[in-house]
Amino acid sequence: MFKNILVPTDGSELSQRAVQIAVDLAKIHQAKITGIHVIPDYHLLIAYEGAFDPVTEERIEEEAKQRAENYLAFVRKRAEQASVPCDTACETSDHPYDAILKIAEARKCDLIVMTSHGRKGLAAVLLGSETRKVLTHTRIPVLVVR
Repeated sequence: MFKNILVPTDGSELSQRAVQIAVDLAKIHQAKITGIHVIPDYHLLIAYEGAFDPVTEERIEEEAKQRAENYLAFVRKRAEQASVPCDTACETSDHPYDAILKIAEARKCDLIVMTSHGRKGLAAVLLGSETRKVLTHTRIPVLVVR
């Protein structure tokens, strides 16, 4: 049924659970898995705060890339343990949901497995929900892990 399952990860325990569910589904369906991590665009954040320092910006970007590599290594390891083909992507964007959807379309993913942190009330309004945005803007089925 599914051929390529996309799983966004932020390295949290919840997203690690979503990775495992995505790997299990991929194994059942003899599908491949594509892991993605979206790094915020720190350049805009640093410029906005008025403290543009190229050395600081470079250090922040390198640390973010290293964290992303660690998160995606977890996806690759889980897939390898289950003998599931795996591909990964790391994108930089101010809008993670948009990067997720672009990769899903570019890689021809037919299912997205992602988490919802379950924020409610003011936290949900202020922080938003990338999961909600993905659900709103995609035609690809989304499995939400809570």
